[in-house]
Amino acid sequence: MADLVLAILHHLFVFALFAVLFAEFVSVRCGMEAAAAVRVARIDAWYGALAGLILIVGFARAIFAAKGWDYYAHNAFFWAKIGTFVVIGLASVPPTLAFLRWRRTSATPANEAVARVRRYLWIEVALFPLLLAFAAAMARGYGGF
Repeated sequence: MADLVLAILHHLFVFALFAVLFAEFVSVRCGMEAAAAVRVARIDAWYGALAGLILIVGFARAIFAAKGWDYYAHNAFFWAKIGTFVVIGLASVPPTLAFLRWRRTSATPANEAVARVRRYLWIEVALFPLLLAFAAAMARGYGGF
């Protein structure tokens, strides 16, 4: 039963993370006003919280659930998934710092700053499907070494 609960939570958190990322992606636009920047900063706090929950539940699942740590530790797709998650996390740092700066100043963000943040959001959105592909391959037994 623990395996099922952890799997459900993991999937819910991953899809919620994508929803938050997509909300940021749609909200960050040239010409956005200060109030919108404050809203995006609040949304981004959920992004960080969900990412942390995904790591906690994901590693709990890898260690304590049905397949066990040995299955995951020796799977290239698991490590590719973790690596992609790390790259997405690193790409999320500049937008988070920008959102915090925008919230602190309560000013309308410059279009150049918005464009810079959107480039990072594009990277995150573009990499996200790799997480799903690697997870699907891993779950079906591909990538074992």
